[in-house]
Amino acid sequence: MAAAYNELLDATIQHLEGLKSCGVRHVAIMPETLRALAQPAKIISTPPSAKTETPVSMLPKKIAAPIQSSISATSIPSPAARRASSDKPAAFAALRDRALACVKCPHLAASRKTVVFGVGNIDAQLMFVGEAPGADEDEQGEPFVGRAGQLLTKIIQATGLSRADVYIANILKCRPDTPGQSAGNRPPTPEERATCIPYLQEQIDLIQPKAIVALGATAVEGLLGKTLGITKLRGNWQTYRGTPLMPTYHPAYLLRNQAMSEKRKVWEDLLKVMEKLEMPISTKQRNFFLKA
Repeated sequence: MAAAYNELLDATIQHLEGLKSCGVRHVAIMPETLRALAQPAKIISTPPSAKTETPVSMLPKKIAAPIQSSISATSIPSPAARRASSDKPAAFAALRDRALACVKCPHLAASRKTVVFGVGNIDAQLMFVGEAPGADEDEQGEPFVGRAGQLLTKIIQATGLSRADVYIANILKCRPDTPGQSAGNRPPTPEERATCIPYLQEQIDLIQPKAIVALGATAVEGLLGKTLGITKLRGNWQTYRGTPLMPTYHPAYLLRNQAMSEKRKVWEDLLKVMEKLEMPISTKQRNFFLKA
């Protein structure tokens, strides 16, 4: 009896800790159950009655068995319900304002023309994450508008979607500075990524996409912390904080390497994404970049 009792207690504690980690701060507890906490070994059955709210953090470590049956499922909002109850546009606007005013990297703030926050549908099912803004993006304030961006737009359109249907952002929201150079780009440093990534994390948390496409090694390393190399990771589903993530080559790579085989690899990755999102795929789409 003692073993079963302790097992149930441990399961109950884990359940409550899980609720707490998801943001739940109160659970509905019957008064009879609260009184029973003084006698933890006693298994009781309590009839439905009025309930009081008790903070999860105030519950004792060893909780009486009846608490398991006293938690009201209807009192705990689902993640979807919690998102629906929040004002997403206002939260996104507030996040954007914070990012646009950011000067946490003084050298980037001094050299940038604008902060490239992100663009697209804040309710998108699909999100693309790249490395950092280039010269064209820094000039226009929108990610992926240069040559690589134009190719990304074509790739998105080939799936049957448009840029307005998805959301596009970068690991870094300022163009990496290139002192002494009038042109060119460089990848973000680990310190720059660590400083800027919270903005992207908040964007993802607000958008709640069903899938993320990480474009290139820097995006994959920034999101997953993996340094295996994009060649080994691309085409294989990963997970970012519970969201399916597909690593693939950056469009800039395809501009440097025009081989049909490389274009096909990226397209195969996108086909997997389309399948994950249960999007319709035509025979023509499946045959893109295949030799006749």
